[in-house]
Amino acid sequence: MDLKSVKTFHRIVALGGFNRAAEELNYAQSTVTMQIQKLEAELGMRLIERGKTFELTEAGRLFLEQSAPIVRDIEQLQDTMTGLALGETGHVRLGAVEPIASYRLPDILAGFFRDYPQIHVSVTIANSPTLCGQLQHGELDLAVCSPPLFGAELHFEPVLTERFVVLLPESHPLTSKDAIAIRDLRDHRLLITSADCPYRRKLEMLMQESGGHPPDTVEIGSMSALKYFVQSGIGAALVPLSVLCPEPDGTVVRPLQGDEVDLTCGLVCKAAEYPPRLAAGKLYGRLKEGLAWSTAAPAVGAQP
Repeated sequence: MDLKSVKTFHRIVALGGFNRAAEELNYAQSTVTMQIQKLEAELGMRLIERGKTFELTEAGRLFLEQSAPIVRDIEQLQDTMTGLALGETGHVRLGAVEPIASYRLPDILAGFFRDYPQIHVSVTIANSPTLCGQLQHGELDLAVCSPPLFGAELHFEPVLTERFVVLLPESHPLTSKDAIAIRDLRDHRLLITSADCPYRRKLEMLMQESGGHPPDTVEIGSMSALKYFVQSGIGAALVPLSVLCPEPDGTVVRPLQGDEVDLTCGLVCKAAEYPPRLAAGKLYGRLKEGLAWSTAAPAVGAQP
C-alpha cells in the first residue's frame, strides 16, 4: 500500500474534496483521482462515493479511522529523521568529571536545551579513566575530562584549565602566608581526592619531588565535597577555584605557588568519530564554546 495515496486520502477527507486536496498538495486533479483509484483497487472496495456531494462509504469511514494513527506515526517519524539528519534531534550520551559536572555543565546544558529541545542528553559523572574507558567501549559519545592515556585511540581537545588554590580553615597556621608552596603543606593534614583522580596523582608526584616525610592525609571521594570538610576544620585542601564562588564561611583561600597542580581538561571522543556529527556535533560545539567562556574566573581574593 502506497503511503502517499493514504496521505492523499486523508487530505481529501480533511478538506472536503478532490480539488482542494490537489491544490494543497500541488498535484494535478487527475493525479489525486488516480491515487485514490489505485488505493481502492488494492483494498478491493470503494472508499469515496463520487458525485455532486462528497461522502465516505462505510469502508472509507473504517479506513480513515484505522489508518489515522499510522499516518500520524509515519509523519512524526519523518520529522524525527529529518531532525536527526540536521542534528536537531537525537540522544547524546555525555560524561563529565567533577567539578565541571556540577559547576560549569548545568548552565551550558540549560542554554543548549533551549536551542535544541528535541535533543536528549544523558549525563554520566565519573573520573577521567572511567569516562575514557566508557568512550572506548561505545558507552558514551562525548566526555569532558583530563587527557586520556597515550594510545587510547581517543581524540582530546583541550578547552580549559582548572586552576587550583589552597583552601584553609580560618584558624589554620598557613593563613599567615600570602601564597603557599607544596612543601608548606607537608606538616599539616591534607584532604585529598580518590586514588584514581589525575589531580591526586599529580599532587602526590609533586609531594615526592619536594622531599621529606609523607603528609598526613584524609581521602575524600568527591572533589566537590572537599570544601565542606575544610569548612569543618579537618584540614587543608587543594581545590579548583571554580568551586569557590562563593567560598564557604569559616575558610580562607590562598594562591598556590606555581601552576604544577593546575589540570587541563577538554573534550574527548573516539578518534575515528572526530569531528562528531549530528546531535553529538551540536553538543560538542556548544560545550567547546561554553567551557572556554566559563574558564574566565576571578583572581584569588577578588570581589565577584
